[in-house]
Amino acid sequence: MRAALFVTCVNDALYPRTGIAVVRLLERLGVTVDFPAAQTCCGQPQYNTGYRHEAEPLVRRTAEAFAGHPYVVTPSGSCAAMVREHYPRIGRRAAAEGRGGELAALAQELAPRVYELTEFLIDVLGVIDVGAYFPHTVTYHPSCHGLRGLGLGDRPRRLLAAVKGLELVELPGAEECCGFGGTFAVKNPDVSAAMGTDKTAAAAATGAQVLCGADNSCLAHLDGLLRRARSPLRTLHLAEILAATEEEPLS
Repeated sequence: MRAALFVTCVNDALYPRTGIAVVRLLERLGVTVDFPAAQTCCGQPQYNTGYRHEAEPLVRRTAEAFAGHPYVVTPSGSCAAMVREHYPRIGRRAAAEGRGGELAALAQELAPRVYELTEFLIDVLGVIDVGAYFPHTVTYHPSCHGLRGLGLGDRPRRLLAAVKGLELVELPGAEECCGFGGTFAVKNPDVSAAMGTDKTAAAAATGAQVLCGADNSCLAHLDGLLRRARSPLRTLHLAEILAATEEEPLS
């Protein structure tokens, strides 16, 4: 089986270890991973800020970059939700405004081929125990796009629970937003920081060593708050935990 990695601009620029972890993990499971070099930002920052027309070239570029790949896998619920939920909407709006149906057709063709990492592992590959080893106590924060947009449900937690050596502890108020919300954190910094402080306090109270998530954008927000509070709790993307093994532990 072949799959294309949609690494996302946040991971490419700030968290390259997450992209590397996804490749290691998928290759260990027998997947040949392609990386279309033409990929770039999916357009979510523009779209979330109200610049729908400015997001359209990125819809087209993303669709063209991943053309011909039966599976497109991304370690980001927010970017997967952008493509699956909002690309078709952007295309329909463009058509309704009399600018043709090309964008709608591109979006509609790409959307069903895009999978968030945990969806791909469980729904496509049919695996829960990926052979990972991570001897630490972990609590999991479900980001809003994955939880509410994609409906990931317990997929991430099932994968974590199957990791050898890992002790998974429940996060109080897990379904509450962490306060990041992309441009929301920029436009409403005080509210965003207050929400994040509540989330990090709940995570620290679990006694876990690691706060895990499936979106590095949310983890960046939470990590900043934890560092400011001088908390020993560290943040880590789910993919990096799942890629770790006894032979190749997380460094």
